[in-house]
Amino acid sequence: MTPFIAEIIGTFLLILLGAGVVANVVLEKTKSNDLGWMVITTAWGFAVFVGVSVAGPISGAHLNPAVSIGLAVAGKFDWSLVLEYVIAQFIGAMLGAFFAWLIYRDHFKATENGDLKKAIFCTSPAIRNYSSNLISEIIGCFVLVFVVLYFTDANLNDAENGIIPIGLGSLGALPVAILVWVIGLSLGGTTGYAINPARDLGPRIIHAILPIKNKVSNDWSYAWIPVLGPIIGAVLAAGLFLILST
Repeated sequence: MTPFIAEIIGTFLLILLGAGVVANVVLEKTKSNDLGWMVITTAWGFAVFVGVSVAGPISGAHLNPAVSIGLAVAGKFDWSLVLEYVIAQFIGAMLGAFFAWLIYRDHFKATENGDLKKAIFCTSPAIRNYSSNLISEIIGCFVLVFVVLYFTDANLNDAENGIIPIGLGSLGALPVAILVWVIGLSLGGTTGYAINPARDLGPRIIHAILPIKNKVSNDWSYAWIPVLGPIIGAVLAAGLFLILST
């Protein structure tokens, strides 16, 4: 498997499971209807765990254009690979959103509220204030990328034998899953915490394309915030990381 394919598959799994839990909670006549925000944020965290577990050993499991850009700014990722990763992430996100809709299509038909159906694909602000919404996305992704930059590899530095792999395997994905979970619980109440341009814009495009009953506006006037905000946050996090590393 190439890194390009790994990023597609990892992001696909992330969005399939993340959008899937939102569908399970907000759509009518599902088994988990109306279980609430705690279930959604927890499942998104574990969706990250799944995506990172699969893609991590091959591509590093960025699964997020802001992460790829932030790592490149910090000098931990080759700029020549950024576009390839971003394209893969958008492909994976759009496929994940499509298959989430496919699985829950009967429940989409049973649900009249178009805003709830759109929430499965993309974020929207609890209180619409573009400057505040942008700040929320900047800070959320700043925390994500800044902490990721300080994650250590699963290695033990031994004085006699050098670097020894500890062998955490898929458990190496757990810290980033917990990080996304706590960001959602702590900072996600304002905008729904996209903190990932592909996660929001890719599925938003799929929402625009699919034949969904009682479809509401795609809210393109807001769509730039969950794209630009995370990128700004990632660049700021990388910049601070470089300053502190000197």
